[in-house]
Amino acid sequence: MTLRIDTSLNEYIEVAIILGSGRILAMKKIRAARKQSEKLLALIDSLLKENNANLAEIKKIAVADRGGSFTSLRIGAATANALGYAIGAKVRSLPVSGPANQKKKISRKKSALGFDIVEPVYDRGPNIGGKSSKSS
Repeated sequence: MTLRIDTSLNEYIEVAIILGSGRILAMKKIRAARKQSEKLLALIDSLLKENNANLAEIKKIAVADRGGSFTSLRIGAATANALGYAIGAKVRSLPVSGPANQKKKISRKKSALGFDIVEPVYDRGPNIGGKSSKSS
């Protein structure tokens, strides 16, 4: 079974359980504007419980690799990496459809300890604490 995590939608999060055949067993999408970190694990847990599945059955974790804000992508990648490490599942990026000019935002690699991880790829520097467009 594969657990698919998509936090690239900014306002929403979507998780799905995909069987080895590629058939989607179950999928949930909820509104989570600025609440992805608070809602993602609970959403995964409820999806698994509703389908009589558990984390031990998950062999792969796929995380959406395009679009999304800095924070939403980081939340998806960090969750996938932590779960993958904890349960011994392979972690990979999952291309999602979108504009042709949109760059890949998640890369897959091996950690120094040999387990799979994904990490966000940022196409510009952070804009934290910069000048506001409001006049003082």
